[in-house]
Amino acid sequence: MYKQTTPLILASKSPRRQELMQAMGLHFNVLLKEVDESYPDQLSPAEIACYIAEKKALAFTAERENSLVITADTIVAYNGEIMGKPADATHALEMLAKLSGTAHQVYTGVSLAYRDQLKTFYDRTEVWFRVLSEEEIEHYISNYHPFDKAGSYGIQDWLGFIAVEKIIGSYTNVMGLPTEKLYMALSDF
Repeated sequence: MYKQTTPLILASKSPRRQELMQAMGLHFNVLLKEVDESYPDQLSPAEIACYIAEKKALAFTAERENSLVITADTIVAYNGEIMGKPADATHALEMLAKLSGTAHQVYTGVSLAYRDQLKTFYDRTEVWFRVLSEEEIEHYISNYHPFDKAGSYGIQDWLGFIAVEKIIGSYTNVMGLPTEKLYMALSDF
């Protein structure tokens, strides 16, 4: 069983990641830094999520001396296309129209950094959407503003409740933090 002995820093402004860590019973501070989230073109979806999570963790050099820094990055992959956060409502509509009636994959890369240790892992979840009407997509975008979410949706939001037919893998991974894998990884520190 993991017993927290080191101060934790969650380097994420995501309210969902914060909620998940609180639900895990972890005590942490939130600290943010601007990080360039670009990545090399040849990477796979899993490699992209891990690459960006590591870039975020490596930005916290001083903080890692006294705290365990946790970073994460979530992406949606559909038919070879990487879907990050939408630029605007039109982009969100395009993404959700593509995901409608199909399966896609959600990848979250997580990095844990403490002093000179760096551990990075990812989780992958397959998600199936039923066919969505344009009216449903527009309603979701107008009322739930999914502009901070990879793939333009939150599984814990209205769209997740009415559109997701099934998932294979971790529900919390789709929310942005695979808590079961994080719990196991924390015991290494």
